[in-house]
Formats: sequence, C-alpha cells, structure tokens
Amino acid sequence: MKVVRFLLSLTVLAAGTLGAQQSSRTEPVTALRANATGYHALVGARVVTAPGQVLDNATIVIRNGVVTAVGTAVSPPAGARVWELKGLTVYSGFIDAHADLGGDAPPQGGDVGPTHWNPQVRAWFSTTSNLKDDSTRRIALRSLGFGTALAVPRQGIFRGTASVVSLGDAGVRERVLRPDLTQTIGFQRSFTLGGMYPNSTMGTLALMKQTFLDAEWYIRAWGAYEASGRSILPPETSEALAALGKAVQGKQPVLFQTGSEEEYLRAYKLATEYKLTPWFRGSGQEYRLVDVLKGRTQPLIIPLAFPDAPNVSNPEAALNVTLGDLRHWYLAPTNPAQLASAGIPFAITADGLSSLNQFLPNLRVAVARGLAPDKALAALTTVPAGWLGIERTHGTIAVGKAANLVVAEGDLFTEDGTIRDVWVQGAHYGVTRPPQVDPRGTWTISSDDPGTFKSATLRLEGPLNRIRGTFEAPSRRPINITSARIIAETGRLEATFNGEPLGLEGSVLLTGSVQGNEFFGWMSLPNGTDANYRGTRTEPFEGPARGVVAMKVPKIDLPFIRPSMEFGRSAPPVQPAAVLVRNATVWTQGPQGRLENADLLVQAGKVVRVGQKLSAPQGAVVIDATGKHVTPGLIDPHTHGGVSSVNETGFAIVPEVQMGDVITHNNIWFYRQLAGGLTTTMIKHGSANPIGGENVYVKLRWGSLPDDYKIVGAPRTVKFALGENPKRSPTRYPKTRMGTQEIIRDHFLAARDYEKEWKRWEKEKTGIPPRRDLRMEAILDILNQKLLISSHGYRADEFLALVRLAEEFGFKVQTLQHGVEAYKIASELKASGVAAVVWSDWGAFKLEAYDATSYNARLLMEAGVVTSLHSDDNEISTRMNWEAGKLLRSGVDEIQAMSTVTNQSAKAIAIDNRVGSLEAGKDADFVIWNGNPLSQFTKAEQTWVDGRRYFSIEEDKALREEITRQRAQLIQAVLAAAPADAPAGGAPARGRGSEGK
Repeated sequence: MKVVRFLLSLTVLAAGTLGAQQSSRTEPVTALRANATGYHALVGARVVTAPGQVLDNATIVIRNGVVTAVGTAVSPPAGARVWELKGLTVYSGFIDAHADLGGDAPPQGGDVGPTHWNPQVRAWFSTTSNLKDDSTRRIALRSLGFGTALAVPRQGIFRGTASVVSLGDAGVRERVLRPDLTQTIGFQRSFTLGGMYPNSTMGTLALMKQTFLDAEWYIRAWGAYEASGRSILPPETSEALAALGKAVQGKQPVLFQTGSEEEYLRAYKLATEYKLTPWFRGSGQEYRLVDVLKGRTQPLIIPLAFPDAPNVSNPEAALNVTLGDLRHWYLAPTNPAQLASAGIPFAITADGLSSLNQFLPNLRVAVARGLAPDKALAALTTVPAGWLGIERTHGTIAVGKAANLVVAEGDLFTEDGTIRDVWVQGAHYGVTRPPQVDPRGTWTISSDDPGTFKSATLRLEGPLNRIRGTFEAPSRRPINITSARIIAETGRLEATFNGEPLGLEGSVLLTGSVQGNEFFGWMSLPNGTDANYRGTRTEPFEGPARGVVAMKVPKIDLPFIRPSMEFGRSAPPVQPAAVLVRNATVWTQGPQGRLENADLLVQAGKVVRVGQKLSAPQGAVVIDATGKHVTPGLIDPHTHGGVSSVNETGFAIVPEVQMGDVITHNNIWFYRQLAGGLTTTMIKHGSANPIGGENVYVKLRWGSLPDDYKIVGAPRTVKFALGENPKRSPTRYPKTRMGTQEIIRDHFLAARDYEKEWKRWEKEKTGIPPRRDLRMEAILDILNQKLLISSHGYRADEFLALVRLAEEFGFKVQTLQHGVEAYKIASELKASGVAAVVWSDWGAFKLEAYDATSYNARLLMEAGVVTSLHSDDNEISTRMNWEAGKLLRSGVDEIQAMSTVTNQSAKAIAIDNRVGSLEAGKDADFVIWNGNPLSQFTKAEQTWVDGRRYFSIEEDKALREEITRQRAQLIQAVLAAAPADAPAGGAPARGRGSEGK
C-alpha cells in the first residue's frame, strides 16, 4: 500500500510539474515531455541563508526551480530526491554584476543598417537580442559559484545594453531575467570595429559628450517631425541614438567600465554633467578614492585583480621598482575591506582577471586582508541582487526564491573551501566529485618486504582538497609530505615524500586505499623496488575546520597619500592666515622692480604688500630669507605632461576635445616642476592638427585630485598647428601647408553657417531643430574670441598667413608658440598684438627650424613683442630659471630675462591679472631661492602656491626618508609573502589582475 501511495504521489507531482512546464513555454513539445520532477531535498547542511544568517543541520526543499521550504525543522517531503549534505555548507548562488559572456563580436564586414556614423558607437547592440553566449565562459563562471550574471557587451565605446541572465543550461528564451537593463560605456575603443576617431582619451570623452547631446536632439527631432503631422522630411534614423533615449532621460542606468581611479572621476563628472544614472565597474584602485567615494551610493562593481608581486629578487631589480608599484601590490588586496570599512556599497565581479581560476583565491586574499566574510558574501549576493532588481527572487535562500545555491566543502572564504556543486534555478551542476575516501588521521603502517621498515607512523591532516602531513619511521625525524591528493575516480590516496632521511636517494611515492580504519597499498621506492604495506588508523583527524588564510604578509601601517607614489601627500598643505618673508632680494617683476633687503607679506593666499620692514600680523608664519632671493612662481606656457593623452588625430579639426578632461594627478613631473620653482603651466594639445583641442591652465597643487589642479576662471585657449606636423598624417587631409590653411578657413565658414541656422531656429521654431555640435560651437568661440588661439608654428610666412586669416574673420591670434623665425616678423607681431612664446636656444633639429637664433627672444623684446620662454618638455620645465638665465648671453638684462618666465609669460597667455608678479591682490605664488635664480648653481628652497607651501628642501628630505622606510618595509613584505620554493622576492603574489617638435 505504501508503494502504491508513493507511485501515485510521483504521478501527481510529475503531472503538476509537466503542466507548469508546458503552460509557461511557447515552444511545443515535439516528442515525449520531459519527466524530471524538479523536486529535491538538500538535507543536513549548514545553510547560510543570507549574510550573517546561518542555520545548522538544515534542510532546503526545491520544487520546479524554486525554494519551497528551508529550516532546521523541515523534513524531506515524500517524492523528493534527497541529497545528503552533512558536513557541507550551502550559500545563495553568487551574482556577477559585470560578466563577459561573449556573443558581441561584430559580423564580418562590420555592422550594417542605420546604426551610427562612428563604428565605436554600438548603443543599439542588445545582449538580449544577441544572447549567444560562450558556454565555456558560462560553465567557468558557474564553477565559481555564480548562478546569475549581468551579461555586458565589450565592443566599442558605447557598447550596448547589458542584460541579467541565468547561467544555467536552459535555452536562451528561458535564461533572460531582465532584458537590456543598462547601457554600457567603456573608455577603450575596439580596434576590430575600425574608425579613425577617436584615438585618444580626450577624444573618447568628446565623443561621449557629443553622443549624449545627439541622443537628446534625436528625441526632439523626431518629436518635431511627428508633431508636424509628418509634413516635413524626417531627421536621420539612428538605431544607436534611439537606443540611448532612455539613458539620457535618466530612465535607464549607464554602466561605465573604468580602468583607473581617474577614469572613475571622469565618468562621474560626465554622468553629473549630462544627468545620467551612473553605475561604475571599478578598477581595483578605489582605495585611493575612499574619501571621494564616501557617501556616494551609485552602484560600484569592483574586480579582484590584484597585481603580481614586484620583482625584488636582487638589489638591481629592486631599484627599478617604484614605490607606487610596491604600494599597489600591498594595498590592492585591501581595496574591498577599505570600501567596506568606509561604508561604501560595492559588489564583486570575476571580471578583470587574466584567468577565472584566480577568482576564489583572490576572494580569500581579500578576506584575509580584512574583508569580513559576511561583507564578501553580501557583495556577491544581496548587493548585486538589489542593484539588478532581482532581490525578490535572488540573493538569499528563502521560500519563493530561485533555487540558486552553492554547495561547498568547508568555509568558502578560506583556503579550505571547495565548491562541490552549484544549483541554478533548481538544476544541479556538479563542480567537483566528492572524495570516496577520507584518509585523514594518524596511521600505524607496517611492511614485511625486505629492505624497508617494519613499522612507521603516517599522519594526514588538513582539508580534503589540501591534505598535508608527515611520515615518521622509528628513530627517524618526521618527514614532511611534499604532496598529497585524493583520486576521486578511484577512491585512492597518492602522496610523495623525500626518501633521503630513510637512506633512500630520491622521492617515495605512497599510494593506497582506505576501508574504514584499514589502509593498504604499496610504496614505490627510489631504488626501483615496490613495498606492500598495511595500516591501521589509531587516531581520527580532529583539526580545525578553518585553514590557513591566504597571502600572509607582515602588517604595515601605510599612510594614505595622494598620489599613491613617491612624494605623495597625506593632505593638502595648510594655508597660513599670514606669511611674512623677511629681508630677501625680492624680484617683484612689477612696478617696484627688484628690491634689496625687502619683505613679502601674504594673507589668505594673496599678496598684500612688498616693501621693507613690514610688520608681521599676529600669528603669521615668519620666514627669515636673509641672503636669499624671492621671485614670483615660474610659469611655463607650453607643456604636455600630466595628461593621459596629447594628440587626437582621428580628425584634422578637433577643438571639441579638452585637455582639462584628461589631467592625471599620478604624475611625478608635477612634483619635480615644483622643486624647480614652477607654479603654473599650460598643458596643451599636441601639434598633429590644424585646429587641435582646448588647452588647460593648471597650478601645481601637488597631492590634489585632477580637477583641483585647474585654474578656475582662467581664459580658454585652443591649440592650432602650422607647418610640417599637421600635414604628415598619412591617411588624413590635409597633406600640404596650403591645405592646412584651407581646412581652417572652411571650418570657420561652416561655423558661421551653423550660427545662422541656430538664429533662424530661435526666431522661427519651424522644422527639425538643429543639433548642438560641440565642434562648431568651439570654432564659433574662436571666431568670437572666447577661445584664444595658441598656435604652434616655426616659419614666418605660415604664421603671417594665419594672422591674415584671423583678420579676414575679424579676430586676433593670442600667441605664436615655438616661433623660431618670429624675429623675422617681430614688427608684424607687435602690430597684430600677438605674443611670442619661444625657446631660449633650440633650433636646427628639423628643416623648418634651421633659421633659429639664440637672439630670438632679445630681438622680439626690443621690438616690443610680449615674449615668453617655454619648455615643450617635462624635464626642461623643471629648470625654467636656467632657460631664462641663458638669455643673459644674448645681452638681455636680468630683469628682462626673469620676465620671460614670470610676468611676460603670464601676459602672453592672458593670466597676468592673477600671476606673474608679486603685486598686491595677486595670487601668492612665490619661490624662495638660495641665490640668484638665474644661476645654474641656485636651488629653489621653497615653492608656494596660493599661499601654501607645496615644496621645501626640508620637507623633501623628510619625504625621501619616508620613501626609503616604506620601500624597505614593502620589499620585506614581498620577500616574506613569496612561496618557500620560489626565488626570494621573485615569486608573484597570489592573483592578478609628445608632441613632435
């Protein structure tokens, strides 16, 4: 009777299951229906239902892919397949919020249809419509415990929509959980897609801005077309712009894939400017931005790509390792813990690893380095479930939720843990076969074969996947087992150990089978003989469940510094309420000239007064500068350092790109320039374009974030280039000097047409509204003198042609840069009001520079031209006082020479209202020198910016000592973390992850 009832229950269950199966599927059954019940009971496990919530000896009941019961008092229901999981732990299935499942490769010949003019813009691509993922990748992720993932496309800059999918093996129609959830954007173009523009970081950002504007315009344009009753011609059709509609309206998240801390800052700024709903796939460098991230709640998905240990295996190799590399090696594994400690929400992804096999080891490294296991589990389950909008069905083990489970042997967040099985929506997937034997414990083994031992003790311990132990013969010291493993297929143990302590030259291989407390097998000896043995277990293994945590390194208290490299600062220097520099030779570079035995008074970051015997306000910082010289901070109006890229060569005309978008604070040259007395510089676009990008003025506020380097309120300038450089691109117009002139003229005319069209629209409001064009707007700003021209050029004739072109369109050129032939047209420059920014003595390094002369600056100054020196070189910019000193050989006096790197330089680039001289009301940028600043033997002892001391020789000495201390500590940590069998310091840590002149 019991058998009959059981069979009836199975029939009813099967009918219910099959009925539900058929009613929720559109595909007809072509043969016999599947008869699997989908009814399971997982019994006796330690169940982690949610982070911090654990049930011991619990049962989970699964039916039709859903958890129907979970608890300690739950009994396996009749008809369910029972899985005995005693001694195992069950976690909720992991969720990868940024997974590369493939399937987004462009078709042969490229994408077709009305997509986008730029092949890097594939916003139309849908991971739902194109869900043909790589089963190998899916299986690999599943073997790590992931049952769900956000499938993210990887081709292009605008990469398309990401969809939430199940990682089971069901058909694609059944695996999509949330279609096209987010738009995705990356900062790296895909070369397989082709296209010339953009090919730089600032070009990429310009394309992003323009595309967001175009998507907004596309909505308006098609709205106007429909509102007209379709009585006008429609705007262009663009699948990419249409796909971005919800994103630019804030109705669909935009997931930025960032590769550095600076890319995160750029993405956040872009999202704020265009009112997007941003998500961020991080870089693993977020620990450098904890102060910035604190309080932000936008989804942040971080990889566990930890760097290899730097090679410090010998002194020569160690010398080549930077402090920045050493710090990142040590701090990157603490990235998750630091975010958690700061209360910054994050999810963890397996993306970004060179091999997925590194994921679980690196996860354990993160836990070993301070991440609480509950936080780690939350970052893999509940946090991504909430962000992906599937928290009602995923993320925890609860009644009514999908049966996504990870079955593990041991604690998954220690080295002991092993994933046994993964369940995805009730479907079971084996990851590792359970061992057929458990040989751990203490054994007494004996052999009757001659030439061996009569008895010995074998101790085996540790987790089953990492068995270790010793072999000890009578009157001999214990021998460590060098390797041991259980062969699940045969149920046997294999172990090796060194035979030398037994008088055997070589390794001994021991293999055997376990039956209860009996052990028998044979040993292969180095002398070629085999010895049979038998053994009896005398003591069971009762070691701790938790094993040794990964990546043991010495505890080092590394201070937070920005940038995280040599000479980084823990905080910005303080700005004293008042500073009085006493009894110096003060080069005011203003109406007061050079004053002997004079004082400089600074308050609240501004110059208040220069004179003799000034009174110090109460609480002022007083500096005795007797015998020293004080000058304004030096200015270099032409550098290319401190940015992520210099040239955007994809188009000839690119004024829409902005160097201010790509400032990088991880740039040691800023500190070196400060050490040379430089306080202000203009970072310029390169010379590859007739009209290049917008330049940026920076003050060398070392230790700041990128945007904090910018001079707020400074005039805007744009880089032009004449001569050889802009015409030498092999695949782009122009290819001649006359072509350069003509393409500039043509874009000026196009900008005026653009202006007319907008004026017509503002007046009539009829037809399709014009779109904002960042390139045309920048050129209009040039024509209207809101964007000042700073032009690269060598030959006098070419520059005169540009001046004539400017006169044709009614504006003037601000500066001629380089100008090795500027002396030939000095009177014309004076008449046109053009400043000259030149080298002190460079020339003859290429044909168009052959007519250079070291008297160039003197001749220009004598003609009344505003004249400045520049470096165009990172290293030269660290000694601009030397460049000025060189002019003394041409007969220029000291004040004039100093003016070329101070007041005249500031005037040349139109910031002389703020810097360049020590006059009341100007910024307190000044340098204290130990002698005449025009001497090559003189050093800058202190460099002040905005009344803050950013460099001093004394502080530099202390920083060097700190660098030495940190390097020594970190090198010792690398050596201590190296595996015992690796060369000292040479073994990797566990896991990975200019302008032409």
